[in-house]
Amino acid sequence: MQTRAARRTSAGVVAGVLILLALVAVHLLTPDAVGGGLPNAVRDFFTLSISVLVESLPFVFLGVLLSILVQVWVPASLFDRLLPRRPVLRRAAMSLLGVLLPVCECGNVPLARALIIRGLTVSESLTFLLAAPILNPVTIVTTLQAFGWDHGILVGRVVGGFLIANLVGWLFSRHPRQHELLTPRFEASCRAHHDHPLQGRRLRRSVTGFAEETSTMLPALVIGSAIAGAIQVGVPRDVLLALGSNPIWSVLALMALAFVIAICSNVDAFFILSFGSTFMPGGIVAFLTFGAMVDVKMLALLRTTFTTATLVRLTAIVGLACLILGFGVNLVG
Repeated sequence: MQTRAARRTSAGVVAGVLILLALVAVHLLTPDAVGGGLPNAVRDFFTLSISVLVESLPFVFLGVLLSILVQVWVPASLFDRLLPRRPVLRRAAMSLLGVLLPVCECGNVPLARALIIRGLTVSESLTFLLAAPILNPVTIVTTLQAFGWDHGILVGRVVGGFLIANLVGWLFSRHPRQHELLTPRFEASCRAHHDHPLQGRRLRRSVTGFAEETSTMLPALVIGSAIAGAIQVGVPRDVLLALGSNPIWSVLALMALAFVIAICSNVDAFFILSFGSTFMPGGIVAFLTFGAMVDVKMLALLRTTFTTATLVRLTAIVGLACLILGFGVNLVG
């Protein structure tokens, strides 16, 4: 127990140090300090990294709170009573759960971890994880406001996201040993919650659980945000924009852009709206679908739960499916 507490404390210290570094960077980038002689690339790196961090942080905390709600306050038997028995219908129901949760992809990671801890399978949690950022009401409304019903972008995003999430869930459900898809540390945490559930008052268990999830998520979020900032500084966008009029390259270029900029799914429609006259509709749909499921920041967060091999397969399947989706929209349009 002391070792476990020590690990939590160390993780919390690391998270605190990283956040402190981020705040120092914010201070350095205040208007009075910008003129202090930092190279443009360094200033761009800090600005972009902090933008991703600040944009994601509220949703991560909201996701952690929902995670604690599921772990501590929702009875484990509730899911068995409400969800269908057949796996395909069960996964479809899990993907539609996003309609009730206005949380972007970052906040869904701790919630998906809680679902696995509460006994849902890895494939069911992955289906929820991929579908929820697209099927949540905020994402649907912002996409509708940005594009309306033009070129089938909203329909392509919603229907395509639902189908891809369930395809991924079905493929991973074929794995005979789903626990091997998880990192050894998280798998041990699931066993510990199952064999030795936390005792005591719910409020105290909630506080303990919040501290554990936060100390796990924040370092990963900071690292992912820094990687996203570094890649954006290193990859010229002019190269991506030059590919916008080709049916296939426009899709690939915007998928690459979505992976790099790691923007929240609740606001990404307004970001890509400015590219609407440059890129074909299929590229826009691929951007809105792929970026809501997989980006560099999300991979850093998901690495707290899933093995590297699992994430490589997940990225490859989602990427290929989004490429087909975007190319299909371009052909129809």
